[in-house]
Amino acid sequence: MPVDPLWNSTTAMELAAQRRPGALIRLGRQHHAWTLAVLADRIGCSPATVSRLERRTGIADLALVHRAAREVGVPGRVLMTSLAPPPSTATRATRVTASQRDAEEDPMRRRTLLTATAAAGPAALLMSLDDALASTPAPSGAGPLDGRLTGARALYDQGAHARLLAALPGLIADAHHAVASRRNLDQARLSAVYSLASAVLIKLGSYDRARLTADRARTWAEISGSPLAAAAAARELAIVLRHQDQHGAAQRLMSSATDGLEASGLRTEAAAAAYAQMLCTLAYTAARAGQRSEALAMTEEARRAARGLPQAAPPGRLFAISPAAVDLYAVGVHWALGDAGAALDAGKNLRPEQFPTAERKARLGTDMARAWWAWQRPEQTARALLDAYRASPGEVRDRPAIRRIVTELAEGHPRAGCVRELHTAVTQAV
Repeated sequence: MPVDPLWNSTTAMELAAQRRPGALIRLGRQHHAWTLAVLADRIGCSPATVSRLERRTGIADLALVHRAAREVGVPGRVLMTSLAPPPSTATRATRVTASQRDAEEDPMRRRTLLTATAAAGPAALLMSLDDALASTPAPSGAGPLDGRLTGARALYDQGAHARLLAALPGLIADAHHAVASRRNLDQARLSAVYSLASAVLIKLGSYDRARLTADRARTWAEISGSPLAAAAAARELAIVLRHQDQHGAAQRLMSSATDGLEASGLRTEAAAAAYAQMLCTLAYTAARAGQRSEALAMTEEARRAARGLPQAAPPGRLFAISPAAVDLYAVGVHWALGDAGAALDAGKNLRPEQFPTAERKARLGTDMARAWWAWQRPEQTARALLDAYRASPGEVRDRPAIRRIVTELAEGHPRAGCVRELHTAVTQAV
């Protein structure tokens, strides 16, 4: 479909380069000779909201920006340019590039720098990530992105949250630099980087940041045209919405994304895995909203979808779901529905060796611990959490909800078996 010459004009290009999506929407509206009221009616909001949207330089509602931009015909590539973070200044670029080059030339120094950064603690690392989200750093030139993204996912799978946070600014910088190619693969890779950032931020309970990165992941997935990248980004955003008590919005988003995957035909194993994973997340989202029948039906559908998948997903697969992982989701679904007994029954035959990553092994422990805690069994709760901690300390130490159970165990049941050992391990961890 040909693009209207308006969007290749000097005016449109300048507005995009100035990071003014609202002004682009106004340009498109005026090109159609629409009033504020006409556009507001077409996108389902008030004329005052459209006026604010067009005048603002910051993004208050990315979904509304997308809706309005599509309605007035702003091409995806132009919108993406306007939504991208501003490039860093030349001074900063010179400093960062020199620092990264020195570190790259000396492997020992590079490891020392990374360790020192991780040791600074989550607060300092989150500030560093904030800087990268506000103003994209200069490219680090640290090596091929595919291998580094695989390594970053491995850190997530290990529960090495601090090390992953330390690596993300450089990944974001280099992934943004790569999309200058305008290749769909590079755009999908940038979406994957932002999805991974969302996943770790959710673990840490940093939901505002996670929503920002999930929005960016969706934006770049849409530009790339990759259904798998779009599914991953939609899933992360739905999880954030759920944590922000927006269960209806999370369900609508997940339902739409799942339907889109199913409509693609699920012709590959990777697509089938994505579909099973989306059904699992949709089931848990429905459970958190108190919709019992829908949650249980989706869990059964996920079991059917995962039946033909391998027990261990191939390395690098975006959705590493397996039949055992679906059963683990069932534990969480029953817990979310308030049925601790059914949750414990669903997980009674699951074993750590069924899960290939430390993160999933620990998740088995934390999910069973939540069920035991709801069943008012402090000793079994502590034992499950200790198993989770031994598999991946970060999955217990860094997740606020799980850390809270550790504290409540220590305060309410200090003499129960394993409680003192668990509390000591978690509170004294560096």
